Amino acid sequence: MEFKPFSKKQLRVLCWWCEESADRDRDAIICDGAVRSGKTLCMSISFVSWAFYRFSDMDFAICGKTVTALKRNVVTPLTGILKALGFSCSLKASQNLLTIEKDGRRNRFYLFGGKDESSAALIQGITLAGLFLDEVALMPQSFVEQALARCSVTGSKFWFNCNPEHPGHWFYREWIKSAKEKNALYLHFTMEDNPSLSPSILRRYASLYTGTFYERFVLGKWVAAQGLVYPMFREEAYVKPPPQGPAEEYFISCDYGTVNPTSMGLWGRYGRSWWRIDEYYYWSKRDGGQKTDEEYYAALERLAGKLPVQAVICDPSAASFMTCIRRHGRFRVLPAKNDVADGIRRVSDALKGGRLYFAPGCGDILREFSLYRWDASSVKDVPVKENDHAMDDMRYFVSTALEEDSGFFAVAASRGG
Repeated sequence: MEFKPFSKKQLRVLCWWCEESADRDRDAIICDGAVRSGKTLCMSISFVSWAFYRFSDMDFAICGKTVTALKRNVVTPLTGILKALGFSCSLKASQNLLTIEKDGRRNRFYLFGGKDESSAALIQGITLAGLFLDEVALMPQSFVEQALARCSVTGSKFWFNCNPEHPGHWFYREWIKSAKEKNALYLHFTMEDNPSLSPSILRRYASLYTGTFYERFVLGKWVAAQGLVYPMFREEAYVKPPPQGPAEEYFISCDYGTVNPTSMGLWGRYGRSWWRIDEYYYWSKRDGGQKTDEEYYAALERLAGKLPVQAVICDPSAASFMTCIRRHGRFRVLPAKNDVADGIRRVSDALKGGRLYFAPGCGDILREFSLYRWDASSVKDVPVKENDHAMDDMRYFVSTALEEDSGFFAVAASRGG
């Protein structure tokens, strides 16, 4: 494995706990900042090195939002490097246990996912000598506090890594703003702190994001989301007729409402890009009277026509409408993934990557693009809950039917019936 020379900031992360370091008496290290700035790799190597310098036959924890993401983003690259350095690594997937050995010393590293409030129960009971929390800003406070409480071994330390979120976020307030009081070393990273990134790659990342996401992921700032949710959207760039001929595959996405509007979008793939070919939008207050599930199903049938729609991606709260669709037997139903902030990031990536386009006749989603704004009064990243129904069905489609993989989008839904 080839290493580039480490930057000064990366070297400080690698050595902050060493006897010669002026930071050796700190109880924790916090690294935040831009994506691809070299934080995670340096922290994981340093964490294991410190564990073996200080302890043997002890338990540690490495935590991420999910264990799957943790294995992909941290464990796999880490173990490759450790093996090249002469460590022996054994992962027991059934126990989420990574055992590492070197020179007669062995330590155990348990993997935990902190995706929601219930995750705190997963880490109760264990006694830890150290803790590494990757993407800590994506974890609930209850999980983090429970994990910290597990570190009761003398000499234990905490390691925090994250990209910026909203400045009202609990971790920003209680740890980053209070790093000195917490006796924590705080280091802020930019992409320039990663020597492995070439100038062309730096330019590419700078072009991927706009607005709030640019300030957070490229500049590494804790800023509040404000203004339009999709500031990159311009009709002259994204609105055009789909290519001639049939699409290679079709989906329909649906945000279901009774008093609120119901919005459905018909999506077709042409090569590597998707078009919103047609849509259905009904608002009882505007259009006159509420409709039944059967009436909405009839509208769904008209939208699909005779096209071979692979699945209807539906608002996960619309249980009665999903039951209605299944009862008719024509369409497969997929409950949508409904993480709003993550979904908005995915839609932004799809737009910036030239993966989403809109037929000129899709007037309701075009109207909502111009009105869909962040809620400036909230301490979290949430849009204003109005003019958002076509926005929601688009987000369901991108989050559920598309999956980003090395810069490309691939269909994640099964083709089975």
